[in-house]
Amino acid sequence: MFIALIGYRGSGKTAVAQLVALRLGWDWVDADVEIELRAGKSIAAIFADEGEETFRDLETTVLEELLQRDKAVLALGGGVVLRVENRRRLKNAVDARGGRIVWLKASYGTLWARIQADKTTAVRRPNLTGFAGVEEVQRLLGEREPLYDECADISISTEGKIADQVAEEIATWAKKQSSGNSRS
Repeated sequence: MFIALIGYRGSGKTAVAQLVALRLGWDWVDADVEIELRAGKSIAAIFADEGEETFRDLETTVLEELLQRDKAVLALGGGVVLRVENRRRLKNAVDARGGRIVWLKASYGTLWARIQADKTTAVRRPNLTGFAGVEEVQRLLGEREPLYDECADISISTEGKIADQVAEEIATWAKKQSSGNSRS
């Protein structure tokens, strides 16, 4: 069993993954950090030096490996759902291993405010559209929302909530799922 958190940059995946793992007594991993460790550079540097396709290839490889983990909470990159093969991998892992996919949702305004407040974003994350700021968030979120929805077993709004509240919701839901062995 695993729990994979999906959602746009700034939705709280990393912070929430740590807290959910703590509540469940599981391990947790941030896929973006794993990618950076393997590449020996930031995601922004991978994009700049080798291009988005190379990054997405590495992201797919890391996803495939992470989905084999047991009792782990996975904070996946915001764009992991862009590739059909990744969406298929997520669904297959859920079916085969009893995993759960949780979409952390927030409005583009909230996401933009969180991204602005994160001092590491500018250094570690690339601009993905050529648009700047809130326009990029609004545009990409609109493109990705149907893909997140396609993958998710449940969506949880992070609007107006701290990571601890979101983690408690997910941990409570996950415990119900494992005791009832059903999906909602």
